[in-house]
Amino acid sequence: MLFQFGSYSSLLLISFTQGIIYSVLLLVKAMRTENKSNYWLSLFIFLCSLFIAPWMLGFAGWYDNQPYRDILFYLPFQHLFFLGPIIFFYTQSLLNPIFKLTKKDFLHFLPGILYLIVMLSFWIYDKFIFKGYYFYEDQTDKDFDNWYQYSGFISMTIYFGLSLRYYFKYKNLIVHVASNADELLFKWIRNYLFAFLSMICIRLTFTIASIFFPVLDSYQGTWWFFLIFSVVLYYIAVTGYSNAVISKIAFKLSVLNNNQPIYLLSSNSVSEEAVIDIEHETFEEINSPEINLWKSKIETLLQEEKLYQNPELTLTDLAKKLETNASIISKTINQGFQMNFNDCINNYRIEAVKNSFTNGEHKKSTLLGIAYDCGFNSKATFNRAFKKNTGKTPKEYLLNS
Repeated sequence: MLFQFGSYSSLLLISFTQGIIYSVLLLVKAMRTENKSNYWLSLFIFLCSLFIAPWMLGFAGWYDNQPYRDILFYLPFQHLFFLGPIIFFYTQSLLNPIFKLTKKDFLHFLPGILYLIVMLSFWIYDKFIFKGYYFYEDQTDKDFDNWYQYSGFISMTIYFGLSLRYYFKYKNLIVHVASNADELLFKWIRNYLFAFLSMICIRLTFTIASIFFPVLDSYQGTWWFFLIFSVVLYYIAVTGYSNAVISKIAFKLSVLNNNQPIYLLSSNSVSEEAVIDIEHETFEEINSPEINLWKSKIETLLQEEKLYQNPELTLTDLAKKLETNASIISKTINQGFQMNFNDCINNYRIEAVKNSFTNGEHKKSTLLGIAYDCGFNSKATFNRAFKKNTGKTPKEYLLNS
């Protein structure tokens, strides 16, 4: 097979090969583990690897020789309309353990499918009807038509916005239902979303810069875009493979409709009976006596059974203990304690830590050991919660006590 090795083609070949390898590794990982979101990341990295292929193969001499030229012309390598939806569904599958594609979701892939159909029709007409270059008479690859490049990156921008919105809604939900919210916010998700945004910004930067520096719009100039794109792709591939993000909080929400409440699911079931509305109270009106009643029950339960020592305590766990639903507990904590569930449980943990300090436990054990005993599961979360509660770090608190 023809491949002219040079600095331009070889550097992109390295990036292309790494992308394909990580795509396969993620596919295997998805098949062997419960983290099915890796299917989406594998597909994303595979398509991004194909994205750089035309420039790699172009510098390797494919556009100058047959039948390689026709392969580049008629086989779509840049699937821009697929990248956005894939990232959007990857985000959902990471954050929601019960996420599944619905029939309606397949509409997101319609633009990409239509583009493939158009490219297929071009190939059929040129090869079997016209028997020559009709659609490719200008000898340019349709993947690089301005309308396709611009609309493709606009699509990616829209889906970045939808993915970011979904993540922010998830963040709002998680502090109301989990006592280990910091752990479940998954820095990797934030990081890869901004890495994806950087892919878009790189394209925009080169487009604007080429107006003032036309050399950037040349074949050699554009190569630099693909090289930088490859670096970002490598970061996503390596970091995505090493990050094992598995969320255990099942929920249902609407990305676009702010008026539709977020639903917490009491189990890994999507049945209507399992849905709990955490945004709207089940009572028509909740008055002070009822708030105080449930607040008293929550305080008694937490103090007597020390449920806060469970580092993965959830709103649903607390509701089950009190034989009620999560909606009532959530509203009681929000209105009665004037804080969200995560802060409420962390405050109980902080009080337990301070009691340990009073009893001199810090002389027998490490601060981190005390934090773990009281329900914290990381040093960073403990320090952050302690500073938020007392205005001091644990060491400063001990020095002043």
